[in-house]
Amino acid sequence: MMESDPGIKNSLPSFRFSLVYFVLFTLYGVATPYLQLLVQGLGYGPAAVGFLLGLFEVAGLAGPLLLGGLSDRARSPRPVLLGLALSSMLALVPLILVPRFLVTMLSLALLAVGIRTLIPFTDAAAVAFGEASGRRRGSSGYGKIRVFGSAGFIVTALVLQSIRGFDKSPPWRIAVYMAVGAAAFCVSLLFLPKVGAAASAAAGAGAAPRPRAAGGVRGIDPVFLLGVLVIALGRFAMAPVTSFLSLYVVDDLKWNAVGALWALSACAEMPLMVLAGGIIRRTGAMGAIAIASVAVALRLAVYAIFPSPGGVIAGQLLHSLCYGLFQPAAVAFVALRVPPEQRSRGMAIFTSLGVGLPTFLGSSLGGLVVQTAGYRVLFASYTVFAVASVGLYLAGRTRFSE
Repeated sequence: MMESDPGIKNSLPSFRFSLVYFVLFTLYGVATPYLQLLVQGLGYGPAAVGFLLGLFEVAGLAGPLLLGGLSDRARSPRPVLLGLALSSMLALVPLILVPRFLVTMLSLALLAVGIRTLIPFTDAAAVAFGEASGRRRGSSGYGKIRVFGSAGFIVTALVLQSIRGFDKSPPWRIAVYMAVGAAAFCVSLLFLPKVGAAASAAAGAGAAPRPRAAGGVRGIDPVFLLGVLVIALGRFAMAPVTSFLSLYVVDDLKWNAVGALWALSACAEMPLMVLAGGIIRRTGAMGAIAIASVAVALRLAVYAIFPSPGGVIAGQLLHSLCYGLFQPAAVAFVALRVPPEQRSRGMAIFTSLGVGLPTFLGSSLGGLVVQTAGYRVLFASYTVFAVASVGLYLAGRTRFSE
């Protein structure tokens, strides 16, 4: 019989957290596959799309970094999350109504601050909830709750795929569906369990304090920053997937299956979300992240070598490791290396410098590569960065085991 998870022992609050994740990822079920197509539909070419999506990622750095301290101090994450969701809805109005480059830039920046900050702050709350419920530090049962987010993503992607011609929708139509997802998330916050500064304090009670790193921030040690660099290289390599895969499928393969393909990747990630805890216990959090980087390199190689629907399907199945294993491992790494009272800030650094900044740089460069050499060259060339991520992990492996 499977051992019960003490971090998820209170089934009602766990269900409520699962509901919040499910609804949150209905928003991502629209934005992740279709934001690329929305921006292209505003009349921009590949280079401009790459720049604007890169700007979207770098603007998303601001929210977690600027608001992380506020979230850590808040008695409840609910007001912060509500404000972020409302700002996302507000940003969609000028984005659609005023299709001028400067307005598009500013609108995408505001949208990014909202959307890109929702996940790390919800993750921080989920980890604090799990640890306050009795789990040891760094082992919050996160994956078993987060898997419901994948389910929400899948349902949304499949619903949109079933709408005939949605891949070719005008920008306003995609924006309306994103706004509906954001509004639904606002409503779901009514069910968010009570967690905040008090829960973080309870989670940290009795934990040995970490020494302040020389020249660093209290509780954030150099090994954490090295881990963020390993993550950043792997996420740079993922930029062709996050920013250009939908465009590749529609433009090069002439295949109107964007929603179904992203639903497939979310389906693939779900088993690993559930099983990630056991893998992380065997390999360590950074070992699991290195496995994910190997999968990223293989995924990009498959796209480059097999420019066909079958190649894309095979690549999407590797999302099981590229994200399904990566995300719980990254959250576990942050939980282990950053004390509970600074958890939102730690998540902010991971999300911004480990994911947002490399995705911005990768997207900006990727747009130029697509315009000059095409999608297959983009996929093939970015395998180098995934390999570099694995190499850096191997070079610092002994430090991660400390």
